[in-house]
Amino acid sequence: MERGLLQALSLSTPPENLDSPVNGAVSLYSLPRTSFSPATDACLPNKAAAGWSALRSACAMVYHAGNRGAWHPHPGARRHRHRISLSSNMSKTAHAGSEPTFYFHDYETFGISPAKDRPAQFAGIRTDGDFNLIGEPLVIYCKPPADYLPEPEACLITGITPQKAMKDGLCEADFIRQIHEQFATPGTCVLGYNSIRFDDEVTRYTLYRNFYDPYAYAWQNGNSRWDILDMLRACYALRPEGIEWAFDEEGKPSFKLEKLTVANGVAHANAHDALSDVLATIEMAKLVKKAQPKLFGYLFDLRNKNKVKALIDVVTMKPLVHVSGMFSPWQGCASWVSPLAWHPSNQNAVIMVDLTRDPTPLIELTSEEIRERLYTKKEELGDLAGIPVKLVHINKCPVLAPAATLTAERADQLGIDREQCRKSLDLLRAHPEVREKLVEVFNQEFAGNNDGDPDTQLYAGFFGHGDKSTMDLVRATPADLLGEREFAFTDSRLPEMLFRYRARNWPHTLSEAEQKRWRLHCSDYFSRRLPDYVPRLEELAEQNQGNERNFAILKSLYHYLENL
Repeated sequence: MERGLLQALSLSTPPENLDSPVNGAVSLYSLPRTSFSPATDACLPNKAAAGWSALRSACAMVYHAGNRGAWHPHPGARRHRHRISLSSNMSKTAHAGSEPTFYFHDYETFGISPAKDRPAQFAGIRTDGDFNLIGEPLVIYCKPPADYLPEPEACLITGITPQKAMKDGLCEADFIRQIHEQFATPGTCVLGYNSIRFDDEVTRYTLYRNFYDPYAYAWQNGNSRWDILDMLRACYALRPEGIEWAFDEEGKPSFKLEKLTVANGVAHANAHDALSDVLATIEMAKLVKKAQPKLFGYLFDLRNKNKVKALIDVVTMKPLVHVSGMFSPWQGCASWVSPLAWHPSNQNAVIMVDLTRDPTPLIELTSEEIRERLYTKKEELGDLAGIPVKLVHINKCPVLAPAATLTAERADQLGIDREQCRKSLDLLRAHPEVREKLVEVFNQEFAGNNDGDPDTQLYAGFFGHGDKSTMDLVRATPADLLGEREFAFTDSRLPEMLFRYRARNWPHTLSEAEQKRWRLHCSDYFSRRLPDYVPRLEELAEQNQGNERNFAILKSLYHYLENL
């Protein structure tokens, strides 16, 4: 790296403009369908450098006493809550607990791993069933904890620097408290764009780290969750009329929110700003409900896993149409699938076979060979045929519908080979032993994350009733008293979680011995992270010398490291 670049990155004053994010139930049987084919048991349609070295040395002895505010208490929560006024034609009424509502939300995060990374920004808005806004948005930032480094690539995407979050943000405990208050309001359907696979995981891990039940908000008191991304995919695949669809340079359909909003004339000025993304998501939901109200209602009902379960018949392997991001965009993210068996240890998962692909490997291979190939990356398979199997989770609002919902005409447009689907189904029914093989493939107890870090062990097991009650007591205890009270935990994860909960949110409450323990913990984290982190920051700085915006963000990250 050139010396001038190093000097630029090591300027003593970070750019001021980085204090702000960059850029300033209906039945489907009423839907049109094709006739059924007797040949397939009436299941399928007929037609179907030097300066950085010094930084490395400095960071190897990170986190000395007195850094990051010298253990000062966190600021009051209310001063950090950003209220944004709505236009005069929007409802100002407070939410009535008895009236079901939507709560649209979005996170911007400091990385792509909900388990290991941290939220940077949250935005959420409540609406009624017709997507009229209720009250005002909640927009809040979250301070990054002392034992964490933001991923540079994430900061480049969102424009949110750790300095911005430290200045305007809440400690994580106060951050998630405000979010939980909104999500847990009775009758709330919590939803977003790709929220089930990402935002909901961010919520769960953040609730988990802060002693909340990570699941209850989504099902207690008539609550539920949903995802607008899958609804749009389903609309494109099954009933595309009425929406302007976006395509990438290769001609594949694109479901990126920023592309769809442009195609449909929806205002979306600041993509990757949480509030802007939330408002855009609401507008896209309105479009689908208006263009395809029956499909909208049908998919909305699939929030109820019992309605999903009612569609599934593993005995006859009755085919269904399934829409999922796991399928190629070239075929509209859709396929006909056949349910073979329920997962042996997860009652919410069913083992499905993709009928557009040849199931012969399932017949010829042993269960061990199937398992090995199933978990081998596609690029590493070479000439070996992949395994046409996927799990569908009935508690994740999957898009499933009767097979005939995908019309013959639309299947042809998407390039889905109906004849191959018929052959696949006949072959599976002729070899019922495949069912037992697949059950054996998945018949391994899920042990969760076993890296020894309680932060990442959300799925290592449910907490018992006694521990849940104690966790409620932890949250109800004033921060200054957390170190004085004894909490009797049964689960081995919780004592270390409690220590980190105090250290991250209220470090001023730590005793001298606890401060020493915390410094050692942070030093261990940085000693593992810096060898990869610093070279990556170097490389990105090299690549972005000509990009003023990105270079300024990287400069802020450099200063953040310097000041740890």
